[in-house]
Amino acid sequence: MADDYYKTLEIARNASQADIQKAYRDLARKHHPDMNPDNPRAIKKFQEIQAAFDVLNNPEKREMYDRYGSSFETMGQGGPQGAGWGAGPGGGGNPEDIDFGQFFGDRFGEGGGGLGDIFSHFRQAAGRGAGGSSKRRGGDVASEVTIPFGTAISGGEIQLSLRRESGETDTIVVKIPPGIEGGKKMRLRGKGEPAPGRGTAGDLMLTVHVATHPFFSRKGNDLHVRLPVTLGEAVAGASVDVPTPSGTVSIHIPQGTSSGKKLRIKGHGVLLKNGAKGDLLAEVLIVLPAKLSEEDRETIRQIDVRSPSDPRQTLRW
Repeated sequence: MADDYYKTLEIARNASQADIQKAYRDLARKHHPDMNPDNPRAIKKFQEIQAAFDVLNNPEKREMYDRYGSSFETMGQGGPQGAGWGAGPGGGGNPEDIDFGQFFGDRFGEGGGGLGDIFSHFRQAAGRGAGGSSKRRGGDVASEVTIPFGTAISGGEIQLSLRRESGETDTIVVKIPPGIEGGKKMRLRGKGEPAPGRGTAGDLMLTVHVATHPFFSRKGNDLHVRLPVTLGEAVAGASVDVPTPSGTVSIHIPQGTSSGKKLRIKGHGVLLKNGAKGDLLAEVLIVLPAKLSEEDRETIRQIDVRSPSDPRQTLRW
């Protein structure tokens, strides 16, 4: 037997149809020319694997091959050469029915494509000359990252580590635009899986999460902060410093300010990509002294007596 197809597929002569298809999947993946761009023998090896599978995966062709060897196709039109794919009662076994997707995912084109498209790509690769090159696009990669609150507001750069299909780890510098919101997706072109040969690398689809801040929060394009002030500052009024994304600013606390009062600082909120800015709303939080003498407490009680009020008058269920 000039060509031992069983040996080519590395299977026994009594191998089942499932064994044949599994062997073909494994060997096709291993010896595909696009997986071995620097091996000039890869194309020839792949063609041998393909030829063996074309015969052994078709029950009628396999029966004739077992009887007469690889020369069975010269026996006339009455033989299996004229039978074609799927002509036998068992369906023949179209190689397009094999689930290559479980091995390659969407590496054979953006969006994955059908199995017929994948098999067509294999056929094209097998027919290329030794000097051919693949223009296939690398696979897209999905990843997630959590960035600091300040970086989300003002923008900046972060470093992201990606583990490739090859097992190697790449470090990528990602530019974060100012004002990005949590849950947004960024497409980083060319940062996905590299393509075999001379193809274009895939993209990185990055979902951005934003870490919480111990004092600041975001609502739309405005920032909110609870601003602690002393009892004396709230009663007599004062000028206090407030940190903002663009630096520290000084704001005035009016005399008699109560807790919950919100003071708006214009233009010191979220910095947007187009250059616009939201506002910063500072909610006053009166902090009593840690230690009060009995005399101090009596003075405060006398203030309540002289200026009676009901702060819960409008409180309703």
